[in-house]
Amino acid sequence: MEETKKRSHLWLNVTLFGCVLVLGLFYVKWFPYFQKALTASSTHSIGTAIVANVGKKLPIFSLSAGLQFTIVYFKAVWKAVILGLLVGSLVQVLIPTRWIKKVLGGNQFRNSVLAMLFGIPTMMCTCCTAPVAVGLKRSRASVNSVVAFFLANPLLNPATLIFMGFVLGWKFTFFRLVFGIVTVLTVATAVGYVTTKKSVNVPDTKVFEPIEITDTPLMQRWLKTMGRLVIESIPAYLAIVFLLGAFQGLLFPAISHSSQGLLVIGLFALVGTLFVLPTAGEIPIIQVLLTLGLGLGPAAALLIALPAVSIVSLSLLKPVFSWKELSVIAGGVFLLAIIAGLSGSFLL
Repeated sequence: MEETKKRSHLWLNVTLFGCVLVLGLFYVKWFPYFQKALTASSTHSIGTAIVANVGKKLPIFSLSAGLQFTIVYFKAVWKAVILGLLVGSLVQVLIPTRWIKKVLGGNQFRNSVLAMLFGIPTMMCTCCTAPVAVGLKRSRASVNSVVAFFLANPLLNPATLIFMGFVLGWKFTFFRLVFGIVTVLTVATAVGYVTTKKSVNVPDTKVFEPIEITDTPLMQRWLKTMGRLVIESIPAYLAIVFLLGAFQGLLFPAISHSSQGLLVIGLFALVGTLFVLPTAGEIPIIQVLLTLGLGLGPAAALLIALPAVSIVSLSLLKPVFSWKELSVIAGGVFLLAIIAGLSGSFLL
């Protein structure tokens, strides 16, 4: 009888998590993106670039630009941020840790591939994925699995790939798909190789197993976990987004028809690694920059670096990643963006 009660308790938790995940993704991601894809197919556009007057001469620092960017950015992502916080907290209180360890706890290449596949349908931008990645790591997922899931969300988002085909051309879509897979698996493997801790060091007595019925109510455990994620995430999130918006004139300098070559590829790979964007936000930026004369090499570098990581998303991962691991993630994306830029000069 006791065993039956525990099993019923477990499946009730899992069902609740599945409902929140699927309904949340349908409302925030899947249905809106379907509508957006229809618009992109007919207009060959998904809207204006989030960076005001991108590619034109702007003040190096502007408080008004920072405020405007922050408002526009959060209007675009607030629903996904809430969903990311919900999923990131619920995975820690509803899904058994031993399940996470069994599926995503290994350090093998296949674990990275599996985590990458899990990250494709969730379709989150790099910052909205971060709370989920934190939740997975605290639930004993391995470092390489967490990084693969984290990077696959923005880089291999199928909706973004479809938008890209309609707006930039299907060569860009295929290029992004190939280099996206390479980037996800290469960076995940590299971080897993250099990390000193293959999983979160949590004593077994502190690991929550939902199959065990505890005296602490579910709502209390969830609110505690959710509150911790919010406190760790939102203040830094707001501050860094504002600063990036304020310095957009420095990060996105005026360009000319000579904006190509290795130095420019490196510059835009660096900008892409630092800057933060909502899902598919790289597409209108690249579209505008190409019309202003940006070369295909720098555009290809932005295609990988802009969606993959940012200062904001890396800061959101800091509670569960070391500085060394975060440096490998950022450095790996930067180097692979340069390689993509050099390749794009000939292939796009």
